[in-house]
Parts: sequence; structure tokens; C-alpha cells
Amino acid sequence: MEIVLATPRGFCAGVERAIDIVDRALEKFGAPIYVRHEVVHNRSVVEDLSKKGTIFVDELDEIPNGSIVIFSAHGVSKEVRKEAARRGLQVFDATCPLVTKVHVEVSRYQKEGLECILIGHAGHPEVEGTLGQFDEASIGDGARSRGIHLLESSEDVAALEVEDPERLAYITQTTLSVDDAAEIIAALKERFPAIRGPRKSDICYATQNRQNAVKRIAPDCDVFVVVGSVNSSNSSRLREIAARFCPSSHLVDTAGELDPRWFEGAGRVGVTAGASAPEGLVQEVVDRLVEWGGQPVGAQETTSENVIFSLPKELA
Repeated sequence: MEIVLATPRGFCAGVERAIDIVDRALEKFGAPIYVRHEVVHNRSVVEDLSKKGTIFVDELDEIPNGSIVIFSAHGVSKEVRKEAARRGLQVFDATCPLVTKVHVEVSRYQKEGLECILIGHAGHPEVEGTLGQFDEASIGDGARSRGIHLLESSEDVAALEVEDPERLAYITQTTLSVDDAAEIIAALKERFPAIRGPRKSDICYATQNRQNAVKRIAPDCDVFVVVGSVNSSNSSRLREIAARFCPSSHLVDTAGELDPRWFEGAGRVGVTAGASAPEGLVQEVVDRLVEWGGQPVGAQETTSENVIFSLPKELA
């Protein structure tokens, strides 16, 4: 049984930055450090940071006044930022710069009086934060003359009701399937030819690169393993993409979730990791497959990555 690794895989620059912000805040200020929501969507990362003294909360009202809080890589709404200021919380922002790019686009479209359409998954923290960039109080004379809508599929496009088809713009969640997003965007452009979009795709470089790497090796695999947590959007998309080419595709948090029955009779196994999954977890998966008779045959690299995002100056 051959084991082939997809490259690139695992941590992206935004995830590395977010984890580094929490680690440096712990070193500089000591525990506890509060983080609103999971700093990144990976169970092992969250458990490790919790052991060091990080306290993860759902909302700011769980944090004592004057404490240090870190906003997760997924971003937050304008209202959350205002609440943190009202509470006197010391904030370090771990929002991925590529998510911030989308936030800026929403604000710009609103200032131009455009109705916004966000393509993404309902309930995801990034989506909630992006929806929260649209400030209803600043719309016209107080009436909801322009709004923001969330679409999850191309079927939603047909049911969408807008005020002015000539005054529309779209943005997307950064961790979507490139192919799925393209399908929805095509449906939007067909129904609303005047719709505007970002100058450069909102789907982040790391998401695109990891999906391309899976597309390259999955067709030749009998089994495919994606290392990542179930609440990680980019990890889930990788498994879905792999399954299009390799029906026996699985998403696992750790090597302990591997089932030996998946690999019975398999000649080739592909392995990758979502952008929030540590490389150590990938190696543990490979080690387990080796115990079961697997033979690593190296990595297939589709592109190299050298992106680095700077830290807040207080922690740099």
C-alpha cells in the first residue's frame, strides 16, 4: 500500500499567525488569555492552547472587564468590536488578513449604496463576522434600502429577491470549494448581469492550493484521508473534493479515528490536511498507516507557498 502526501497541506499563514498571537500573548501577559470562539477550527490546537492557560468563550460577556481577549482567525462583527471597547477589554486581533479583505469589500460596497450578497455557509463564524460588517444604521435615512443576503447554493439564486438588479455586489467566504463558489457566481451573473464582484477572488490562496493538490492525486487513490476537524470548513471541503474522485475519502481529527477496514485491499492512499491542522497530526496518520503495511512514496507538490502575515506590533 503506497502512501502519497499532498503538498501544500496543513497550516496556512493566517492560521500560523493566529496561533502565534495566542502563544505570544500568553508569554507576555501570562494566563489566563481569553479567545472569542476557537482561534482556529482544530480540536488538537484548541486543546493544546487550553492547557497553556487559554480560555475559549462563545461571547464577550463571559470575560471579566479589563481582561485580554483575542479575536479568532475567522473575524468578528462590528458590534463585537464595539462591545469589547465598551467593556474596556484589551484586544489582539487574530483575524486572517484575507478575511479582513472581505470585510473591507463589504464596507466599500455599502458606502457605494450597493446591495450585498455573501456566498457562504450559514452559522460559520467567518460568515457571521462578515454579515456583521454591514451597518444597517448607516443605510440611507434609516430605512433598509440596501441589505446583505446570504446564499449557500446556486438554488438560492433563483429565490433571491433584490431591490435593484443594477445595484448588486457579491463577496464570498474565504474557505469555500472553488468549484462550488464558481457555480453560484455563474448563476448570479446569469440572473444579474450587472452584479459586481471582488477584483481578486475572496477564496484564499491556501484554500485554493490545498484543493488543487487534492484534485491532482485523488483520482489515482483507492482511499483518501483528510486530517482536520469536522467544524473546519476548508477541511470538510477537501474531503468533499477528494470524494468526487475517490469515493472512500475520510475526514479524521487524529490517527486514532482511522479504521483499518478502510484500507483493506487498497493499493494507494492519499493524505492531506486542512489549513488549521498541525503537521504533527499528519505524521501520526502516516505512522499508523505504516504500521498497517503502508509504504510512504513521498509528496506530490502542486505549488509552493511563502506567504507570511505580520503580527500585531505589541506582540511582534
